[in-house]
Amino acid sequence: MRKLIRLWALVFSFIFFVIPLCSCSGDGDEVALQADYGTYGADIAREFASLYPYRRAYSAEEAQAGEYIRSKFEELGYEVSKQDFTNLYGGTSANYIVNISGRGFFSLDDYGNPQEVRRTIVIGAHYDDAFSADQVDPSYSYDGISDNASGIGCLLTIAEQIKNYEDLSFDVILVAFGAGNDNYAGARAFVSSLTEEVAGSIDCMYCIDSIYGGDKVYASAGYNSLLMSQKYQMRRKLYQAYDVVYDSLLYSQYGFSLYYNESGVITDLNGDGFDDIYREVSANKSDYVPFDEMNIPVVYFDSADYFFDSMEEMKDSKNLNLQEFGGMVRSTPLDSSMLLDQFKVNEEGDLLQIRINCIAYVILESMMKGSDYAMTYSQYLEWQNSET
Repeated sequence: MRKLIRLWALVFSFIFFVIPLCSCSGDGDEVALQADYGTYGADIAREFASLYPYRRAYSAEEAQAGEYIRSKFEELGYEVSKQDFTNLYGGTSANYIVNISGRGFFSLDDYGNPQEVRRTIVIGAHYDDAFSADQVDPSYSYDGISDNASGIGCLLTIAEQIKNYEDLSFDVILVAFGAGNDNYAGARAFVSSLTEEVAGSIDCMYCIDSIYGGDKVYASAGYNSLLMSQKYQMRRKLYQAYDVVYDSLLYSQYGFSLYYNESGVITDLNGDGFDDIYREVSANKSDYVPFDEMNIPVVYFDSADYFFDSMEEMKDSKNLNLQEFGGMVRSTPLDSSMLLDQFKVNEEGDLLQIRINCIAYVILESMMKGSDYAMTYSQYLEWQNSET
């Protein structure tokens, strides 16, 4: 019975989600391409993976990879802050941070007078990967393209394209996190360095990780959204991301879909002794975790396949060529440009490029929807005109 219900859920999802995205704007109308960002991000991801395939946390190659990211930010004209941190064993790594000022927001004080306020978005991706050279059999062509060169390619695409968003009200912090595979050490160092004012101003943290190796691209909220008292508050930014995909033509132009995790498995996800519904969250953890623990809304992008009847069955890919490690690609020797470029195909073009560009577009457009806590400059002008 459960499988029949899930089948109907798929049918209705296709009718109400996919078909509208395939529709045209009208006879003879020229439709402007969304997410038309070219090959920049995919080229970066492939070059980065090729140059630094064994960038394990705290290694010399991880350090070189971080400096590569700094150079790419600087080529785009940004000033980059390097945040060094050390683990308990003396290993060193670093975060690379870019701060971008927005136009700001307005709120009304107790007397109805407008005052400027700052709201912040954090967008991050870790740049280390799972292995050092001595941990992978030389017969594999491992380079960590999915986990997480793909996320770095997307982060830099956002850095390149955000300059076209002159009306963006948010202050944006772009972060390339070091040592993500060490319990998100870079993200923890970043969060611990935030002032109370900046931490309190964060509307959302967007996390990009392993977006190439899986069969589908998902967006998920954090575990803080499992609490019924704040479910909608903590998932609102997630729903806005899906609104962007629904309102755009990403599927009809690129074959790109963004999936909900709707597996519906009942299990204790957060270890609080109570069962949760495995829906709109992910058991895959990443650099969003320290933000989630601070009760900050998160939107996490990754690629996998969550459409199974149990947690144990879930994997990255059902592709028969990628089953050597139980269908997992991330953190396995199968995370390889040479391998994935061969088996991850899309009729619309380069799948890595499509995913990087479309996720970058979704994040950029989501930010344009504004804040739950204040008015954008345009909204403020509208309010001001309505009052006169």
